[in-house]
Amino acid sequence: MGKASRRKRQTDGAPKTKRAPFVARPFEGLADEADWVAMREILPAATATITVVAPEGLEVDGTAVPSGKREVTLVTVLPGAMPAVHRDNGDVLVAMQSRTSSGDASRDVAQSLLTALVSAPGSSVTSVRPATADTPRMQDLVAEGQRLEVQVQEDFGFWLGEDATEEQRAALEQMNENAVPMERVEGAPSAYWCLMTGRAYVRWILGEDEDTATRAVARLQAAGEHTLGEDTKLLGAFRANGLLVPVIEVDPQAEPSSHAEALAALQGRYEKAAASDEPLTLPERKARDGLVSRQVTLR
Repeated sequence: MGKASRRKRQTDGAPKTKRAPFVARPFEGLADEADWVAMREILPAATATITVVAPEGLEVDGTAVPSGKREVTLVTVLPGAMPAVHRDNGDVLVAMQSRTSSGDASRDVAQSLLTALVSAPGSSVTSVRPATADTPRMQDLVAEGQRLEVQVQEDFGFWLGEDATEEQRAALEQMNENAVPMERVEGAPSAYWCLMTGRAYVRWILGEDEDTATRAVARLQAAGEHTLGEDTKLLGAFRANGLLVPVIEVDPQAEPSSHAEALAALQGRYEKAAASDEPLTLPERKARDGLVSRQVTLR
């Protein structure tokens, strides 16, 4: 029997694993969806502690996942783009931004989380198997009623535990030197100020689906009500995990908190525009087409 025939014979009886289906809006259904997207795509350094509940009988690579409630810390990134870390003291850190991508970011994060839970304390999870259709999603694991309270960090100090090595400290110092300053701006459910090469921007993450958000912003732009006031400018928008993220340039000398009142007013105008089911006017259609042409898709 040839090699090909033997391989076919060996695999014919093996169960076939279905690939994880693509999900354009992977964090839909989770409370604070826009902030999940912020941690996945927008923020360089942030953390959020959540409670997850692993069901009984769940396994990862043949190892049973401890069932019941468990508190874990979501972080934006970990050293070396590691998916997760299980510290000596039992703390589990899971990176929202990692190299793994199955087409469903929710399953990817869940796979990293579950792999960390079955790893021994003191382990660094340097790689995980690709998520499949059988991999739970974060929507299946996050405790009911759990909110995502994002803490924007000034640097990557959350990387280090008490047993940090000199190599880890050196990596931290290098990352801190390249960190982009970011702060949350009150006035909208999810908006973040950042400073890059001397220019300041507010990244405003909208919670509606892309089409609804794009039409609403187009209505505002056609009416001249789409910015935070004088000396601010809408540059365009990102598309991130199924949500629209308009980017507004602001005065780099102004304090981030000084934009809160104008942002709250803009959020109110946006919500009214998003609720409208009137057909777009010609100026609104032109504004929509211009906004779409300047969109950049993250990932």
